[in-house]
Amino acid sequence: MTKKSKPVRLCVEGATTDGRKVQRQWLTDIAKNYDPSVYGARINMEHLNYEWMPRFGDVESVYTEEISEGALKGKLALYGILSPTDSLIEMNRKRQKVYTSVEINPNFSDMNSAYLVGLAVTDNPASLGTSMLEFSAGADKAATFSERKQDKDNVFTAAEETVIEFTEEENKPEKPSLKDRIMAKFSRERQRNDVELNDIHQAVELCAEEQTETAQKLTRLETQVKALSGIKEENETLRSELDQLKKI
Repeated sequence: MTKKSKPVRLCVEGATTDGRKVQRQWLTDIAKNYDPSVYGARINMEHLNYEWMPRFGDVESVYTEEISEGALKGKLALYGILSPTDSLIEMNRKRQKVYTSVEINPNFSDMNSAYLVGLAVTDNPASLGTSMLEFSAGADKAATFSERKQDKDNVFTAAEETVIEFTEEENKPEKPSLKDRIMAKFSRERQRNDVELNDIHQAVELCAEEQTETAQKLTRLETQVKALSGIKEENETLRSELDQLKKI
């Protein structure tokens, strides 16, 4: 069984950690462009992207939707379905790392549009929100903050409290390709033909055995007939001799 989250809100158009705004078009582009087979956004802790840091799952898919009520009514939000590791599930059960912040590349690769490149989980929204805004005020602290980015022009969104509810999905086998279906059909036909040929072969062998046995019986019968013929001749000879004796 594969565990996946129900849709969770990852970010909303608006403020980021460095004073830039998350543009509505960015979120629209992300929803259109995101493809894990091209580049999958992995879940990390506190936007720490060092190679030796563990990862806690992947973002499976994303979509956008306007918020319909509350203080953020009318703003566009990015939602995602997550595929978590057991570690993240356990932390979530303990109400740890319940805030999320996405990392957006506004001009990703050859797409020339925004793309989701990472998702961070954290305990303290201030660590990815207010505090990081303060970090960017000073050159030295801003440099430390930038070290966490996969690209210097990337954007970290303000942290969102995220209630992650997990579901379990059965691992469904992939639908066979046309080639596989054709090969399977031929394979079934081959197996059926093999069975039929085997039945015919067994029938021929049985007939051959029956014929051999019949031939052997005929040979024995011929031998017995010859033996009886010899006895008959002897009897006739004896009868003739007996008749001659009676005449004397």
